[in-house]
Amino acid sequence: MSDQGVVASRLHFGPRNWLFLGAAVVVLAVGYWLLHQGSTTAAPILLVLGYCVFFPVGLAL
Repeated sequence: MSDQGVVASRLHFGPRNWLFLGAAVVVLAVGYWLLHQGSTTAAPILLVLGYCVFFPVGLAL
């Protein structure tokens, strides 16, 4: 059987990807910690930034 029609998909993350993904983890951790502390303004902002900005950019670059 031939592999001509099969495309290998591998993610090759560079330093910028890891930087944004690391920033996403830190921002999300701080956001959840602030949420646990009772923050109603900073926590949601950080969680939205983490999930909607840093994480997708880390995957897309």
